[in-house]
Amino acid sequence: MKVYVPADAAARALGSDDVAAAVQAEAARRGLDLTLVRNGSRGMVWLEPLVEVERDGMRLAYGPATAADVAAILDDTSAKALGPTEDLPWMKKQTRLTFARVGLIDPLDMAHYRAEGGLVGLERALALPPTEIVQSVIDSGLRGRGGAGFPTGIKWKTVAEAKADQKYIVCNADEGDSGTFADRMLMEGDPFHLIEGMIIAGIAVGATRGYVYIRSEYPDAIRVMRAAVEVGRKAGLLGPSVLGSAYAFDIEIRVGAGAYVCGEETSLLNSLEGKRGVVRAKPPLPALEGFLGKPTVVNNVISLATVPVIFEKGAAFYRDFGLGRSRGTIPLQIAGNVRHGGLFEVAFGMGLGEIVNDIGGGTASGRPVKAVQVGGPLGAYFPSSLFDTPTCYESFASAEGLIGHAGIVVFDDTADMLKQARFAMEFCAIESCGKCTPCRIGAVRGVETIDRIARGDTAAIPLLTDLCNTMKAGSLCALGGFTPYPVMSALTHFPDDFARAKEAAE
Repeated sequence: MKVYVPADAAARALGSDDVAAAVQAEAARRGLDLTLVRNGSRGMVWLEPLVEVERDGMRLAYGPATAADVAAILDDTSAKALGPTEDLPWMKKQTRLTFARVGLIDPLDMAHYRAEGGLVGLERALALPPTEIVQSVIDSGLRGRGGAGFPTGIKWKTVAEAKADQKYIVCNADEGDSGTFADRMLMEGDPFHLIEGMIIAGIAVGATRGYVYIRSEYPDAIRVMRAAVEVGRKAGLLGPSVLGSAYAFDIEIRVGAGAYVCGEETSLLNSLEGKRGVVRAKPPLPALEGFLGKPTVVNNVISLATVPVIFEKGAAFYRDFGLGRSRGTIPLQIAGNVRHGGLFEVAFGMGLGEIVNDIGGGTASGRPVKAVQVGGPLGAYFPSSLFDTPTCYESFASAEGLIGHAGIVVFDDTADMLKQARFAMEFCAIESCGKCTPCRIGAVRGVETIDRIARGDTAAIPLLTDLCNTMKAGSLCALGGFTPYPVMSALTHFPDDFARAKEAAE
């Protein structure tokens, strides 16, 4: 018998370690020949800890499980039986490409990784000239999944054509947006997939060294990635000869200190060099003068982990998913006041209302949805009147929003949007690196101005609007430049919450 109990951070927070210990204890008591696999999460957080038992070649799901449920689960008499995992509605509605193996395999078992299609993409890339690797990524339409949505292949082409004695691949795993956890889930559940993508990037642009910059708040991801790098070296995946080829590539795991601004690529590079995490002026671009002044590819975890799929399935296969210039799939992270929170990978184009109401099941409180914030703390608040907006970069931009890292946070009708607007400005003021005046001073003035409005001074609303326009146009990076999105969307779509402050003051 084979039993799967997730070691994902979310599952562990909900008691999966106790369940795993109970499985081992019960197996020992019964004298069962049982193999326990600590896999990644399937992404259905409301069902965690989700235990899977393999019977007759089929994995059956039980959850949310507790240690007390283990005996009945092993007997297949548990009231928490959910049926075959792959037949659950949450799983059947997805298009799992980047997350195809997450939750399916033992994250640190290279043989298991290979058995489920791992390294096929790398092996096919190794047979191509570097220029063709870059062109395949361009042809796939893959864009950065970290927030900016810049075409991945174009960035690679710039680095590939740069002349330098050393180039680098830097993976941005500083996942700091509220309601986001895709990077963490992938690193904890399928680390070799990320490593494989980084190696392909290195071969494509002529880089021999890679760094994964992980936020300190992710101890499980740090542990798994470090272990995966060691396994990769022993297996000949990393080192002076990648899978016996003429290409060399190695990876080092670095840990950030928790600054939100280090999610911006130039701040990250400064931090990686041991400097204070502040934004650099551009030009020069990191693609030409990045880490230690050398040409550097800086990509998000999901961007890099998607690359092997392109070479395993083909650029045309990947490009066939999506809408407009938003190609492929996007791992949606559904969180906040929602009944069914978790990770849901789907092709670009699904409407926001379908995501929130059909996939997410509406609010956990049972009250009406008031707003949905997409794209982290700097994302716009969308009211229900915009729920027909397709999930793609262009549609969100036209609605004065951004997809960012695809975190979706749901609020019910008790939320005060004036307070949410204030939170955005306060967040910016706290997290600002201080490099530019519009962000450093503007966010502080923003908090003060919103406090004036909260005291009933609605005459300050034009001042807030003007301040937001200044921050948007004048900030050096997206922290100050995007803070106006949640503020102005709250003001535009929920004016009653601002007017109510004046009524309360009177």
